[in-house]
Amino acid sequence: MKYTAITSAAVVAAAMWIAGGTVGGAHAATLDDVKSAGELKCGINTGLPGFAFTDDKGNWIGFDVAYCRALAAAVLGNPDKVKYVNLTGKNRFPALASGEIDVLSRNTTWTFSRDVDLGFTFVGVSYYDGQGFLGRTALGIKSAKELDGASVCIQTGTTTELNLADFFRANNMKYEPVPIETNEEARKAYVAERCDVYTTDASGLAATKTTFPDADNHMVFPEIISKEPLGPLVRQGDDRWADVARWTLNVLINAEELGLTQANVAKMAIKGKNPEINRMLGSEGSLGEKLGLSNTWAVDIIKAGGNYSEIFERYLGKNTALGLARGQNALYKDGGILYAPPIR
Repeated sequence: MKYTAITSAAVVAAAMWIAGGTVGGAHAATLDDVKSAGELKCGINTGLPGFAFTDDKGNWIGFDVAYCRALAAAVLGNPDKVKYVNLTGKNRFPALASGEIDVLSRNTTWTFSRDVDLGFTFVGVSYYDGQGFLGRTALGIKSAKELDGASVCIQTGTTTELNLADFFRANNMKYEPVPIETNEEARKAYVAERCDVYTTDASGLAATKTTFPDADNHMVFPEIISKEPLGPLVRQGDDRWADVARWTLNVLINAEELGLTQANVAKMAIKGKNPEINRMLGSEGSLGEKLGLSNTWAVDIIKAGGNYSEIFERYLGKNTALGLARGQNALYKDGGILYAPPIR
């Protein structure tokens, strides 16, 4: 596995694009480019426990990283053929717009402005989240509505900035923003008591809290102040690539619903009685060919890391340091809102 830091060239190229270029004209053959390069350039976080972090061998792993691996498996037949690009909230969009990366899989919220104004295509929701607040129990408060006058650490270039302003305005409170660029900077600033509280997606707060040696002295306040549907995104203007990215995510979700796992998918790929499984795994029809992929594309995706549930439980679930319940990220039939279109 490889990763790289984003270069200033990406920012320059993005500025040119915003000034008058067209994404579709410049990057309308991403699938062919990825196949030709023999690797997928995937934008991820600079480091966020559970979502994008390194193991003891320096390999990038995590919930968002697993999507990169699944997409590489779909396109290249090998989940290891990924070049990871570490991105902050500020430089992630220029990196995607410029072509520095092929896809962004970095806890990014699907919003109107990002979809329409910035010219990106979100391919689905991989994690339903909401913005919250992390603070010290020593503050002696139990609610975010008691934060009048507080200093707040907040990542720049994110939806959390606007959500924070809206929340304090709606509750007739004032605050002092302490701007930072990465989750690690936020963690250090908060630990150093440069701010009273830290705000970001609730999953990110849970991830950050796991890094504290005195985690019991900190609490996530009960208020969730926004909707944060997180998911992968690509450039607009390349519908073929968007379809590949979208249906890679849909395979992971549908695989859980159909009981397809990393362990049993090879066996299930032999034609059975369930026509939907047969279509998805390629023993019937030619859905892979319609995407410009191998007819074993879905098998390769599931072999790479398992279905949605397996990935969630491996990196975020109750038996991990984050200890997150599925909640609204459970399948629709299990009380959540996770749902993928049928593969037919």
